[in-house]
Amino acid sequence: MAELITVARPYAEAVFRLAKESNTLSQWSDVLGNLAVIADSQAVLDVVANPKCSVDQVQELLVGLLGADANAEVKNFLAAVLENRRFATLPAVSALFEQLKAADEGVAQAHIESAFAMTDAQLAELTATLTQQLNRKISADVSVNPELIGGVKITIGDLVIDASVSGKLTALATSLKS
Repeated sequence: MAELITVARPYAEAVFRLAKESNTLSQWSDVLGNLAVIADSQAVLDVVANPKCSVDQVQELLVGLLGADANAEVKNFLAAVLENRRFATLPAVSALFEQLKAADEGVAQAHIESAFAMTDAQLAELTATLTQQLNRKISADVSVNPELIGGVKITIGDLVIDASVSGKLTALATSLKS
């Protein structure tokens, strides 16, 4: 996984710089999102990997699938990705691009795991606290994980805040072993 992200990062950064300079962040976000969905299709992956299909043929297929979104810059991007055999990295490129876009907009994506379903008021209070602590607007997605026993576990990029009962028990067990 780390290798895929390492390969995808230069593409995401290059597209982000291009989109930022041309003020087309939302258009590129849509294009990369569509390409990520297309790249997740096994049928398309089979076509891309087929040695009987040339890069130009695959590019034509992808441009056809994208429709009106496929401008000259998108076609150049696709040509570079296909010539370098990096088509499978497109979902990672899209995800990294979205992270760069969110960081540029001052928004951080948080994944919140809760032992129990959170009310809207609880989620609003938690995101307000995170916004204040991190000085960034927080966009959160919430999932329920009963294995936490109680509390929450918050992941924002590389930052992990484990305020769960299971996390505290694990920390206690570790400290007792030392």
